[in-house]
Amino acid sequence: MAVVMIGAVGAAAATIRSDDTIARKNLVFILADDLGWRDLGCYGSIFYETPHLDRLAGRGVRFTQAYAASPLCSPTRASILTGLYPARIGITIPVCHLPRENFEARLAPKAPPDRKALHAVSVTRLKTEYTTLSDVLQSAGYATGHFGKWHLGHEPYSPFQQGFDVDVPHWPGPGPPGYLAPWLSEAFKLPAQPGEHVEDLLSQQAVEFIQAHKNEPFYLNYWAFSVHAPHESKVELIDHFRRKAAELPADSPQRNPVNAAMISCLDQAVGRIVQAIDDAGIADRTIIVFFSDNGGIHWANPSYVRLADPPVDVPITSNAPLRGGKANIYEGGTREPCLIVGPQVTRAGTVNDTMIQSVDFLPTLLEMMDIPMPVGQPCDGKSFASALRGQPHDRGPLFCHFPHYTPKAGGIPSTSVRVGDWKLIRFFCDNPDQSDRFELYNLAEDLSEQHNLAENRPDKVRELSPRIDQFLADTGAVVPVPNPDYRRP
Repeated sequence: MAVVMIGAVGAAAATIRSDDTIARKNLVFILADDLGWRDLGCYGSIFYETPHLDRLAGRGVRFTQAYAASPLCSPTRASILTGLYPARIGITIPVCHLPRENFEARLAPKAPPDRKALHAVSVTRLKTEYTTLSDVLQSAGYATGHFGKWHLGHEPYSPFQQGFDVDVPHWPGPGPPGYLAPWLSEAFKLPAQPGEHVEDLLSQQAVEFIQAHKNEPFYLNYWAFSVHAPHESKVELIDHFRRKAAELPADSPQRNPVNAAMISCLDQAVGRIVQAIDDAGIADRTIIVFFSDNGGIHWANPSYVRLADPPVDVPITSNAPLRGGKANIYEGGTREPCLIVGPQVTRAGTVNDTMIQSVDFLPTLLEMMDIPMPVGQPCDGKSFASALRGQPHDRGPLFCHFPHYTPKAGGIPSTSVRVGDWKLIRFFCDNPDQSDRFELYNLAEDLSEQHNLAENRPDKVRELSPRIDQFLADTGAVVPVPNPDYRRP
């Protein structure tokens, strides 16, 4: 088998093996936005309707302990593409749509007097010096296309500068300017007739990309806008789920008809893409990944909801039994739905409890595609290809660094480590004297993180806390410090 050099990619060079008798695998990576762990039927939702995603789960592996590297979108997206922790990249909060360019993570010089810590100031662009998954595959001869949300920077930090040949709609914002045309911004370059839905249009363009490249290796990123704000959807779907919600008990955790309608549109888009793969006759050489960038929004915000009459004043979703959701460090913020179909690798209908994280996708997918890792760049991820084959896999410690306040979500600057069943959270400067506060949970016995064992198990805190110290040092993370202007209420 010949070894072919494919040249430098950013700071790295990679090689691929060529063999005319083996067709290279395609990759379709579908990323939802703000979709919670329990928001699919195959993960236990009895309100949302996701038949296409449920069937996809039946074709491959459904992971029960898959984690985003952050409880917010841009940091997780950067981790998927680079295999690096957000703490190392410096993108720790979704500010990459802002006009200012900041390439150095640092501490904020001041904070309000009611906050105990000085929080981090995030990097606002994914620097092109990183070698991304798309860089590697593009240099390996793959056709590469990105469809949907990016949120990692304006030009010259768009998908075009990060290894993609195609970028639709080439939009740097955190969400779409509406889900139903006409769009609320003229800068959103996606031709549409009034009333057409953004996911219908984007998934059809993704289908056309598949059809155009079915006879060559391709990498398709379908990073859906759904179910990010603004919360709106097709009227007929909202009406359907409003009737369904009316039949549920008033305390049902998931009962928001607008969010349910948005999830249905996402599910239909996924079904359209999977059907195109089947129709093209390439399912036997196409890897399909479905994941979400962070947990679901667990609070009510009627101002986010459009095209709902009367207005909807219930939480957007519920991640129960997980605690919390988007923008905080509890399980509901980072544990995600994850489905993977790998030809000749995964066994249909498998449920896997192995711990994996978004930084692990890059090494895993390159191993599955028989493409070497890029050299010259570290990787925080660890391939879980063996887990896809049904073999034991020990990922090792799993970290999340979130050095920000998010009042609506209850987020406090913090870092967590999970080792086995144990999860330790360090909340920076959060004691009355501005020392660090700890919460310790045994997730095997307390999935909902209701029983803080930090006082009862100081030995476990002493064991895990140095792991956090080492992680922060290794990644060069910005660590919050006491706010000198703090005034106790």
